[in-house]
Amino acid sequence: MLTRREAMAAGVGVGLAGAAATRAGAEPGFPDLRLWYRQPATTWVEALPIGNGRLAAMVFGGVGRERLQLNEDTLWGGGPYDPANPKALEGIPRVRQLIAEERWVEARDFATVSIMATPVRQMSFNSLGDLYLDFTGVEGAANYRRELDLDGAVTSVTFEAGGRPHVREAFVSAIDQVVAMRLVAGPGGLSFTAGFDNPPRASAVATAEGTDTLVFAGRNGAQHGVDGALKYESRLRIIRRGGRTSVDGGRLVVTGADEAILLIAAATSYRSFRDVSGDPAAKTRQAIARALGKGWDALKADHHREHRRLFRKVAFDIGRTDAADRPTDERVATSQSSNDPALASLYYQYGRYLLISSSRPGTQPANLQGVWNENNSPPWGGKYTININTEMNYWPAEPTGLGECVEPLVAMVKDLAITGARTARVMYGARGWVCHHNTDVWRATAPIDGSQYGVWPTGGAWLCKHLWDRWDYHRDPAYLADIYPVLKGASLFFLDTLQVEAGSGYLISSPSISPENTHAGGVSLCAGPTMDQQIIRDLFANTARAAEHLQVDPALRDEILAARAHLAPNEIGSTGLLKEWREDWDLQANDLHHRHVSHLYGVYPSDQITTRRTPALAEAAKMSLSLRGDISTGWAIAWRLNLWARLGDGDRAHRILMHLLSPDRTYPNLFDAHPPFQIDGNFGGVSGMTEMLMQDHSGEIILLPSLPAAWPSGAISGLRCRGGFGLSIRWAEGRLVQADLVSDLGEPCLVRYGDLTLGLNLARGGRLTLTPASFVQAPFAS
Repeated sequence: MLTRREAMAAGVGVGLAGAAATRAGAEPGFPDLRLWYRQPATTWVEALPIGNGRLAAMVFGGVGRERLQLNEDTLWGGGPYDPANPKALEGIPRVRQLIAEERWVEARDFATVSIMATPVRQMSFNSLGDLYLDFTGVEGAANYRRELDLDGAVTSVTFEAGGRPHVREAFVSAIDQVVAMRLVAGPGGLSFTAGFDNPPRASAVATAEGTDTLVFAGRNGAQHGVDGALKYESRLRIIRRGGRTSVDGGRLVVTGADEAILLIAAATSYRSFRDVSGDPAAKTRQAIARALGKGWDALKADHHREHRRLFRKVAFDIGRTDAADRPTDERVATSQSSNDPALASLYYQYGRYLLISSSRPGTQPANLQGVWNENNSPPWGGKYTININTEMNYWPAEPTGLGECVEPLVAMVKDLAITGARTARVMYGARGWVCHHNTDVWRATAPIDGSQYGVWPTGGAWLCKHLWDRWDYHRDPAYLADIYPVLKGASLFFLDTLQVEAGSGYLISSPSISPENTHAGGVSLCAGPTMDQQIIRDLFANTARAAEHLQVDPALRDEILAARAHLAPNEIGSTGLLKEWREDWDLQANDLHHRHVSHLYGVYPSDQITTRRTPALAEAAKMSLSLRGDISTGWAIAWRLNLWARLGDGDRAHRILMHLLSPDRTYPNLFDAHPPFQIDGNFGGVSGMTEMLMQDHSGEIILLPSLPAAWPSGAISGLRCRGGFGLSIRWAEGRLVQADLVSDLGEPCLVRYGDLTLGLNLARGGRLTLTPASFVQAPFAS
């Protein structure tokens, strides 16, 4: 490892460059960070999303009729329930036996009736409904522009009508917990009505309080036999300048005002997965009163400051062309034929914007749709699908400076350790805890939907990797002590349930599936799928490391490491493919181009398979990935993007990124198209681009590992690496120009560029500027 003195001798610059590059507003700056359009949205996937993690809106930007579709992150169907099925305690051993005897269809059918959750479906994320604003005097509007400013987290509409300019702005404040909207039309030029509307199968009722407040209150509905248990309320307050207000039925009427400010608060009675005793009316009244006391300028200034505290941590520039001057929908429509590198950097920062807007400390985690959903029966329930999708939501969080946005996920996993302990005990007779392939706001953990999807016991174990990664980036001992019981519990479950494979003596999971894929037996149920072994291998390693750091449970640590050593390994099949199952079935699978690439978890997000340490397995993974193909659903394309970047093929990764940016997989508002909308593809795209420029695994920080020819020059600042490092990179003509490294914790690190590795020992707060010469001249480069 290089000390500061040795680094200077090796030509490594020491100074403030690292700090400057990671400060908000530093080069390469924040250009072109706006989505904009020449017309209002007519469909939901054209509307623009705003949110504070808990409260959210989709803003349509209509001239004569504006629609704000509203969400609150705890409004779901049903109420607290326990889906653990006691019949599974006897049923699971029977399913294992049928699998061992290769009686595949019998295993599937028996599992479907004997070991699934009750109910077999989970609850859905719901919509609060819509706020409609109907305007008069705006006929013949001209010079229309609608936009979303990512840096300010504000959506705006401007146009001219009736000889006067109109300006409308909206944002959701994380500080003040309200949707705030300002309408300006000049002296006497603003007249409109405001009213709430229910989504289908909802029955909230609007009630006026005076002439300036409208309350929309209701109860959620029953779902899948679980009674609705939540009260909810939306509260609108209008503050006008000039004109007058009145009430017309369930709507507020503003006539002849100069401008108006609308404040919207919303809440439910949800307090936790087992407590629904909250008072939503008190919460909304308090939020409105607090916001009223600040005024528009202070509300907006505080909102900007809080959003930019997170958003401005990373800047990304890979150049721009004239294509970037066009409206966003036109750029997406022509993305496959135009030279528009700035569309990729806009998509990158949009993904970070969406994570900030859908996941903040104290909120629910980002679900399948983040926190935006227009109906009470969204695709796949708008739940947390944890066999890839929820995890993908959080792939970009730590490396792109949004580590605190992981807190809701950590909190959810702690809840799952509680509910999952009952599922483990009741259904498996096991210690610890388990969660299968989905969960919801009530933290259900039993297998759902059908045996071909739900009998997969490693969902909770995969989530534990995110808990460990949060430790690995920040190295906070108190945090590690807090999450250790969760890691320990997940490991105990597998110590109790792993089976000894006949013939090999390896430990394998059973019953399980390779998520959603059907093997040669015509079903998905199997024993020991490769993904399970990889996830459990990571879980055991991280639990053992945590115990070692904390100096606790030495006997358990030894037991975990012994079991890890006996897990079935990654294997290459007879056709050269990385095996997805214990059997050599990969060319006999039902769908050779299946969207899931589960057995490549070991490549990414794990690092069990790398081009440097396990080249044969990496080549087998490439063959498997090529067989699957590049075109799939939105999120599946994003996973392929990350995998090819991790495998070192930047040009192929870029081609896949272009597929992701195509109008087939990106809606006009840049939401990812599964189709339909799923937000995971947005986050996977951010992660994949980060992997192209910087990788942080296997004990190394790797600079420009998969730089595509399409990005010959550029810069990215503010990235974060394990061990408390900040990193900024600048390159030109396809080669590194400069990398600035800052250490928050004083940990040692290895930095690789090409085939050379530089070992560094930076003091806490230390900064280094690296150039290609730093690696060539470094006395300890290897």
